[in-house]
Amino acid sequence: MSRLPVVSGRDVVKALRKLGYEEVRQRGSHIRLGCKGKKSITIPDHKMIGRGLLRKILRDAEVSPENFLDLL
Repeated sequence: MSRLPVVSGRDVVKALRKLGYEEVRQRGSHIRLGCKGKKSITIPDHKMIGRGLLRKILRDAEVSPENFLDLL
């Protein structure tokens, strides 16, 4: 398993948009993404998202770490 980088919330949103996710709403510093037929995901709009939280976001989006690195 590859080591995940520390990325910003906006970078995660950009990568997930390539998979068909769209920004549904934003409340404060949290962005809610939705995709038809998939689970909605909330991403904090912070400068750094830790590896543990990023792994949870990828698990919810059903994306492998390798595929995520390709999307970046």
